[in-house]
Amino acid sequence: MFKELRQEIKGMITKVNIPVDNRLQQICNLLKESIPYYDWVGFYFKNGDKDELKLGAYAGEPTDHAIIPFGKGICGQVALSDKNFVVPDVKAQDNYIACSINVKAEIVVPLFVNGENIGQIDIDSNTPDPFTTEDERFLEFVNQEVAKIL
Repeated sequence: MFKELRQEIKGMITKVNIPVDNRLQQICNLLKESIPYYDWVGFYFKNGDKDELKLGAYAGEPTDHAIIPFGKGICGQVALSDKNFVVPDVKAQDNYIACSINVKAEIVVPLFVNGENIGQIDIDSNTPDPFTTEDERFLEFVNQEVAKIL
């Protein structure tokens, strides 16, 4: 599954005639539609010079969390740590911001451009503990490809 998706992502990234925001939206849609346990897929980006993240393209239920302060929730923690954060059970996390009562697990992978953490991809799952090392490597690949167009 991930092997085929890597090729599709590469193809989307190279479509220079399509605006970047549209390509990011296509990637979110592709991941949500292709991976059964990816129930919400979105990109958050550093909001200018502020110590906060701003929601970019996403696929899934609308969220009230369009702005997330650094340090708050899983996304806010990744903004500070520069490290992947896999949460098998969101109820076990003290610093979790609930987007939906259905979410059981979350994975957040930072997005680097020229060594700087400028954002992240965030995946919510309604399936308990679905994420593997393979998901992490795949999402790192997605972010490496996305970094080429930012």
